[in-house]
Amino acid sequence: MILTRLWVLALICLGPQILPAQDSSLVQPLRIPEQYLKVVDQKFEDVGSKIDRKSQKTLAQYKKREAKLITKISKLDSSESKKLLEASGERFQQLEEKLKNPGKLSQYVPGLDSLSTSLNFLQANDQYLSKANEAKQYLSDAISKADALKGQLQKAEAIKAFLKERRALLKQSLEKVGLVKELKQLNKQVYYYAEQLREYKSILNDPKKIEKKTLELLSKTKLWKEFFRQNSMLASLFRLPGGDPDDPANMASLAGLQTRAQVNNLIQTQISSGGPNAQQLLQENLQASQSQLNQLKNNVLQMGGGSSDADMPENFKPNNQKTKTFLHRLEYGANVQSQKATSFFPTTSDIGLSLGYKLNDRSVLGIGGSYKLGWGRGWNNIRLSSEGISLRSYADIKLKGSFWICGGYEQNYRSGLNDIDQLRTRSGWQQSGLVGISKKVSLSTKFFKQTNIKLQWDFLSYQQVPRTQPIVFRVGYIF
Repeated sequence: MILTRLWVLALICLGPQILPAQDSSLVQPLRIPEQYLKVVDQKFEDVGSKIDRKSQKTLAQYKKREAKLITKISKLDSSESKKLLEASGERFQQLEEKLKNPGKLSQYVPGLDSLSTSLNFLQANDQYLSKANEAKQYLSDAISKADALKGQLQKAEAIKAFLKERRALLKQSLEKVGLVKELKQLNKQVYYYAEQLREYKSILNDPKKIEKKTLELLSKTKLWKEFFRQNSMLASLFRLPGGDPDDPANMASLAGLQTRAQVNNLIQTQISSGGPNAQQLLQENLQASQSQLNQLKNNVLQMGGGSSDADMPENFKPNNQKTKTFLHRLEYGANVQSQKATSFFPTTSDIGLSLGYKLNDRSVLGIGGSYKLGWGRGWNNIRLSSEGISLRSYADIKLKGSFWICGGYEQNYRSGLNDIDQLRTRSGWQQSGLVGISKKVSLSTKFFKQTNIKLQWDFLSYQQVPRTQPIVFRVGYIF
C-alpha cells in the first residue's frame, strides 16, 4: 500500500520527465485556420496566372522573331529557309499538342511540394481544420489551384525546352548564311524567360508568415510526418529518413548508390595507404576544393546566373531587375539634411521621403519630397516652425563598388509656411540643380537595407536670393 502511494506520488511529481513523449496534436488538438487555405489558394492563382501570361507572351514574340529571321535567311539561301519553315510548323504543332496534355510536373519545387502536400493531408484529415464544414470548399479550391499550377509549370518547362531547341537550329542556319548577330535578341528572350520562371518559383519557395507557422505546427505531428514521407513529391524522388528500409520502393531509389559505410571504408583505406600525413593532406585538399567551388559560385552569381536552366548568351550582361515585378523594383528611402542658422534662416532640418524605380542593377530614377522643420536660432531661442517644403527628382548611376554618381532637380519653398495657399505663389519657389557622389553601405537591420551618404553641389544656388549653401550633405536610409 505504501509502495503504491509512493509510486503515485512519483508520477505526479516526475510525470512529465518519465512519461513517453506524445504527439503534440494529441496533447492539444491542432486546428488549422481557413485563412491558411485562402492565402495558399491566392498564392497559387497569382503565380499560375503570371506564368501563363508570360509563357503566352514569350511564345508569341518568339514566333514573330523566328518568322523575321527565316525571311532574312530566304534572301540568302531559299533552300535553307524552306527547310526551317517546314520544321517550324511541325514543331509548333507538336508543342501545342504537348501543352494540351503537359503531364506530371518533372521539376521539384520545394515550396509547392510542401504546400500542396499539406492541402492533401488536410483533405484526408479534416479533423485538423478549425471549421471543417466551412473550410472544405476553400480546401477543394486550393487543391484544384495546386494541380493547375503544377500543369502550368510543366507547360512552361516544355516551352523553355522548345525555345532552346529552336534557338540551336536557327543558330546553325544563321551561321551558314553569315547572320549570327541576328540571334542576339533571340538569345536574350530565351534567357529572360528562364530567369522569369526562376523568379516565380522563388515566390513559391518564400513562405508567408501564416504558411510558415502552419507547416511548423503540422511538422510536430507524427501523422503529418508519415503522410509527407509517403505522399510528397520529394518522397517519390528520394527515400526520406524514417521509412521502412525493406520497402521495395525505398530499395529501388537507392539502387546502385554507395552507402555511408562504404564511403567511410573507402576513405579510411585511402588514408591508411597514404602514409602518416595522408589525413592532413586530405583535409587541405578538401578545403582547397571548397574554396574553388565557392569562387566559382560567386562568379556565376556576379554574372547574373544562379540557375542551371538559364544559358548566358555570349557577350551579354543581364538586367536582373527585368524579371522582377514592378513592386519589387521600387526602392523606398528617407533622408535628413540639417543646416545651421544664417542671417536669413533659422537652424533647419529637411526630413525627406523618396520613391525610386530600378531601371537595372546600376541605375535608379526616383521622386520625393521633404519638409523643412525649423529649430530656432540657438540654444537660447529654440522654437519649432514650418520653414518650407521641397519637391525632388533624382537619378543614381553606379560608378564602382559602393560608390554612385548622383544628381537631381528640386523645387524648394523656403519661406515660413503658415498657410497652404502660400504654395501657389510661384515667386516663393527656388530651383536647385544637384550633382555629386554618394556611397551606399549595406545594413543587416530589420527595417533598413542600406545607408546612403550623399555629397552634392547645387550649381543653381548662386542664382537664388537669398543665396543658399552650394554644398549639400545628406544622410539617408533605403528600406
